[in-house]
Amino acid sequence: MGRSEEARTALLDAAERLFAESGIAQISDRRVAEAAGNTNHSAVRYYFDGREGLLKALIDRHTAAVEDQRHEMHEDTDSVLGDVRNLVMPAMKVLDMLPRPSWRARFMGQALHDPTTRQFLRDTAPREAVRLGRSLAARLADLDPAVVTGRSVLITRIVTSAAAEVEAGAERDGQDPRWLAVGSFLSDAIAGMLAAPISSTGNLNPLAMP
Repeated sequence: MGRSEEARTALLDAAERLFAESGIAQISDRRVAEAAGNTNHSAVRYYFDGREGLLKALIDRHTAAVEDQRHEMHEDTDSVLGDVRNLVMPAMKVLDMLPRPSWRARFMGQALHDPTTRQFLRDTAPREAVRLGRSLAARLADLDPAVVTGRSVLITRIVTSAAAEVEAGAERDGQDPRWLAVGSFLSDAIAGMLAAPISSTGNLNPLAMP
């Protein structure tokens, strides 16, 4: 790894930790540079062309790692649970491979609630994840499409929030997270949620997810 790539990685790692701990809006680019050991306080602009470039690079780094695992772990399935596992488990595998302590899950939790990074997440949805979403919709064709859409949006929120809580708890307790067990638990729960019967025909998707 060249010096430029080392500096870039150090900035990504520092930003991920600081954003995870304090929130994205609360951390300045200068503080990221200082935490990365970079004496150039404009390092974020130099290496990433500014804050948005840094955030996009953080999202891309995680997305690429998850997609690599998804290709390695991919299994053809014939069930809702199988599709859900193909969506959830690659992310758990990535988290499991990170050094301890890690901040990736908590950063992704912050990213889900930040307007800029939330848009990046929407714009960079991996092709395989989109395909699995369509597969799930086809398997759940007996349910109203509006309900399936609403429940599908919840998948990301459930997985991201749960992973952030697990990561924070593991750091607090000084233990290694059992990411693969977490993924299996979440997959079972999400598959059950997706296929659950509809108890009301009033407003089929009242959550109005932004």
